[in-house]
Amino acid sequence: MSGLHPVVDTWNRHSNINLYLLDAVQPEALSGVPVGMKGRSVGELFAHIHNVRLMWLELTPEISNGFERIPVKSQVEKEALTKEHLRASLEGSAKAIAMLLMQSFESGKVKGYKPHPSAFFGYLLAHEWYHHGEICMTLTQAGHRLPEEVLYTIWEWDEF
Repeated sequence: MSGLHPVVDTWNRHSNINLYLLDAVQPEALSGVPVGMKGRSVGELFAHIHNVRLMWLELTPEISNGFERIPVKSQVEKEALTKEHLRASLEGSAKAIAMLLMQSFESGKVKGYKPHPSAFFGYLLAHEWYHHGEICMTLTQAGHRLPEEVLYTIWEWDEF
């Protein structure tokens, strides 16, 4: 872990799983939508994960304590929902959230979030894994089911 707070290490593993999941999606599958209901496309779900991170980062415009501000992409637009753009956006916002988590654990609070930093971390993971389920379900419904190897590997956190 090399001095990282265990929660930040866990966040980084989770973020790498997000990228692994995105990498496993075929480019044409990004436009897949749920069957029989209104909902976001696979690409829009990845963009939503990024955009919610940005929402929290906007509450802390300057991440201090010696951390260099990592620029994050602006709101991802539908026409830019390419794997490359989504990956770059998710990488940037993941690094910035890692800094926010580190700062929050050092200060004992998260701006705009009443419970403690551990609860905020739990919220972030629960939110993004909810959408992982949606992504996998939508891919299956749209005829782009992920290989079993990918579906099992996302649970092998020691690999990431």
